[in-house]
Amino acid sequence: MSSDRVRLRLEHIVEYSDHIAEYLTGYDLDRFLADRKTVDAVERCLERVAEAIVQIGPDAIAAMEIPLPWNEIRGLGNRLRHEYRRIDRRLIFDIARNDIPPLRDSVLRALGE
Repeated sequence: MSSDRVRLRLEHIVEYSDHIAEYLTGYDLDRFLADRKTVDAVERCLERVAEAIVQIGPDAIAAMEIPLPWNEIRGLGNRLRHEYRRIDRRLIFDIARNDIPPLRDSVLRALGE
């Protein structure tokens, strides 16, 4: 993958991470679980983040020193696409709140920002 494409995918990760943060502003777990539209929006953004990471590839991610649980992210993307009815929404909230912000920060460092 060209460096331009890698950069574009990294920018996508930041973009969708920002969307997630915006969607969750003012939300706690109970409000999140009660708001189907927000759940759907956050799940879709997580799916896009996972896909961007998969497209970049584990070697390029490692070379940029972005700490990622590669298999877990790939698995999450697959579950969001194929097993969406069995996804625990509490897990989605936890990932969105606790894992996405540090990922965004790591990606920004890799982008030199």
